[in-house]
This record gives sequence, structure tokens and C-alpha cells, in this order.
Amino acid sequence: MIIFTVIGSFWLEVFLKVGVLKQFKRMVKSIVPVAFLFIAWDKYAISHGHWFFNKDQIIGIYGPWCIPLEEYLFFLVVPIAAFMTIEAVRKVKKDWQV
Repeated sequence: MIIFTVIGSFWLEVFLKVGVLKQFKRMVKSIVPVAFLFIAWDKYAISHGHWFFNKDQIIGIYGPWCIPLEEYLFFLVVPIAAFMTIEAVRKVKKDWQV
């Protein structure tokens, strides 16, 4: 799903030149705090047996708190894709405001 998200939205950076990837500090400030909270929530839920990650569905690389790499990528890639989509709409519809 992460690959489909990248394919589905990262082309906007290349063809529409939305400039999201050039705004690295802005992305870090907006994504990292929220991603940290959701990763902490994942850790809590996993440690209390609320949910788990199917070992057949992940590649087997784990980050801090024994959370799969795919989960970390999800919390980074999806918000970046959302920013790209919003900026693409703004570029195409100049009078559109969020």
C-alpha cells in the first residue's frame, strides 16, 4: 500500500512541481510530532494485546519499540502524499483555499 501511495501522489512533485519535498523543515515540524504520538499509541496497543502485525504481511524489519518498518513508513509517506495532493489542487485551482 505504501508503494501505491508513493506512485499515486509523488508524481505530483515531478510533473506539477508542487514543491512539497523542498519544504523539509515544514514537513518535519508538522509530521514528526503527530507520527510520534501515533507510534507511541501503536506501542501501547501492541504491548496490551489490542492489535498486532501479521508476520506474513510485513517484511520483518523492526524499529524502536518493536514496531515494523512499514508502520513508520506509513506515518511518514501518507502525510507527505496528503500535502502533495493539497498543494497540487492549490496549483491547479488557484482560487482554492484550505
